[in-house]
Amino acid sequence: MKPIVQISLDLTNIAEAIETAHLAIRAGVDWLEAGTPLILAEGLHGVRALRSEFPDVPIVADLKTMDGGYLEAEMMAGAGATHVVVMARAHEETVRCVVKAGKDFGVQVMGDNMVCDDMIAGAKWLEDLGCDFVIHHIGYDERRGIAARGQRMPSPLDQLREVCQAVKVPVQAVGGLSLEQAIQCPAYGAPLVVLGAPLTIDADSFKTADGDLESSLRLICDAVHGEGEESEE
Repeated sequence: MKPIVQISLDLTNIAEAIETAHLAIRAGVDWLEAGTPLILAEGLHGVRALRSEFPDVPIVADLKTMDGGYLEAEMMAGAGATHVVVMARAHEETVRCVVKAGKDFGVQVMGDNMVCDDMIAGAKWLEDLGCDFVIHHIGYDERRGIAARGQRMPSPLDQLREVCQAVKVPVQAVGGLSLEQAIQCPAYGAPLVVLGAPLTIDADSFKTADGDLESSLRLICDAVHGEGEESEE
């Protein structure tokens, strides 16, 4: 799979999400993510607004489904999402329901292994249940809380290579990556590069980061897409 750049719109209002999405698409971003804060603040209206504004762009609805899997996936698909997210810590039947809904409504399922006791086994389990992608994820509270106690902040890069080797489906790494680390993800075997807090979104206020975001995104997209071109040569 060629490297894909996804921006996580972890914002709390539709207007800012649309504005950020436009500059992201201009910069070369491939996929848009309706982040969990946006869905919590605006509901599926946020997904519908993104779909209306960007009719041909893949949209990930990151609701982090834990129960009611079929209905939630159906609702997100109806709002225009092309990808939905289910958590590995959900019950097996919930994952199966989301996968079934994905097939019924034409959306792809991303299984998230956040807080699994065994992240590699969690990724493989998600693949075995039919997820189309694996999200290898170190959570926001987890990494910040551990670092605040003076301990080493965990990173998805710690086991990313092993996760990629354990599954055949495409993998994306999420959780506090620096720009340099995010760009390196395809070299680990993870072609889906996610840009969000704290890369393009202020991780404390959940507002768009200061600075020339569009130029920064363009440089990142060029670097990530360049990785794909190099691997083909």
